[in-house]
Amino acid sequence: MSIFSDLAHQYIDGEWLAGTGSWDIIDVNPYNGEKLAAITVATVEQVDQAYRGAERAQRDWAATSPYSRRAVLERALRITEEREKEIVEAMIDELGGTRPKAEYEVHSAMEFMREAIQLAVRPEGRILASPVEGKENRVQRLPVGVVTVISPFNFPFLVTLKSVAPALALGNAVVIKPNQNAPVVGGGVIAKIFEDAGLPAGLLNVLVTDIAEIGDALLTHPVPKVISFAGSDRVGRHVGAVAARHFKRTVLELSGNSALVVLDDADLDYAVDAAVFSRFVYQGQVCMAANRILVDASVAEEFTEKFTARVRALKTGDPHDADTHIGPLINSFQADALTALVDRAVAEGAQALVRGSTRGNLVEPTVLAGLPEDSPLLGQEIFGPVALLVVFDGEDEAVRLTNLTPYGLSGAVHTRDVERGVRFAQRIETGMIHVNDSTIADEPLAAFGGEKASGLGRLNGEATVEAFTTQKWISVQHGRTRFPF
Repeated sequence: MSIFSDLAHQYIDGEWLAGTGSWDIIDVNPYNGEKLAAITVATVEQVDQAYRGAERAQRDWAATSPYSRRAVLERALRITEEREKEIVEAMIDELGGTRPKAEYEVHSAMEFMREAIQLAVRPEGRILASPVEGKENRVQRLPVGVVTVISPFNFPFLVTLKSVAPALALGNAVVIKPNQNAPVVGGGVIAKIFEDAGLPAGLLNVLVTDIAEIGDALLTHPVPKVISFAGSDRVGRHVGAVAARHFKRTVLELSGNSALVVLDDADLDYAVDAAVFSRFVYQGQVCMAANRILVDASVAEEFTEKFTARVRALKTGDPHDADTHIGPLINSFQADALTALVDRAVAEGAQALVRGSTRGNLVEPTVLAGLPEDSPLLGQEIFGPVALLVVFDGEDEAVRLTNLTPYGLSGAVHTRDVERGVRFAQRIETGMIHVNDSTIADEPLAAFGGEKASGLGRLNGEATVEAFTTQKWISVQHGRTRFPF
């Protein structure tokens, strides 16, 4: 199977089809500019076909034994394991991430699939007490029906499967709209895995398209009941607003502006390692990445010296090379915009402790310091290899500065006193924060999601069951109710 020739299509109601739109999305290798595929966009009519097919198939799937659903997911996991190397290579080509990043993403996705396998047989009904004599209250947990998954380019395989696998396990059908920078790894590859695993036709659909072609049809269509979206807060606000007007539930995993905080008693060498990884993994194109690195004044000089030395040693280049740390940004627009952002910050007085150059989509790492507290750069998400160093004086100031952002997705704090770290973490306005670790973490059982402008809702573990099921109350009156009239 040639991934980019065989899977660069729409997948609608069990068929691999060409889009019926009038223009193509061009899938390009961000490192060398090679054209990987051209995919004609899906139209509003094809959106309707996908949703109607999903609606039909879901009724029978919901009535299928949970053990039968589990068996399909078990086969999908085995197929993923067998194709791991092929998926990793495709991921490097399509996304420009390094091999360790691609391998991490596939391994993590398989962990989430293992958890989804268990979800198929986990949901339970309940019998609740009633104040009414002779009444029995039964509460059932049921699939919502059809789930729409709109996924990002940075971790398209993992993030898509985090919603797709549990949604299917719980008896739903799914329509995926992958990011147009990752249409194959985030769409076609996943559809092929489940097709080969024996998933009945119609239960999983992939629509490669764009708002320029279909407008809000994915969101306003009457069939889907839940929209699972991962991407920028700008687009997420629109998704949430449109979905709410149509009484649809949303799970929104949005932008971040995480801080990695180094307290005065931290293990500095370890904190440097965590900071370098937290900021520069996948070129910093990660919502949980540590945009800001906050360091106590008492250790700032030593930390800065060690941190900048490590950053200067990072190699930028071909993501297929084993010694490359930083590959290309996803496209030229992002590379140009990031370069302009750094140029403007330096022109306005920021100190460039490390200043990387830009060559096409390759942007070398930069470290900026000396930004004023009200700098817009400190308050926004930076999707690229630029670190902002901020010096603080004492814990209270560290808490204030960490919370001085409209976002609240992730974070980390480093200290030799674990309980001090936990107390600090409790004061931070964020959905996730890690003591003596990276800002980047995602596990199958731990609730994943943000506060403030970083999103709504949670995924993983029990949160996933809440996201993709609904509850129905059925009461049974044993005997006769006495009505007042």
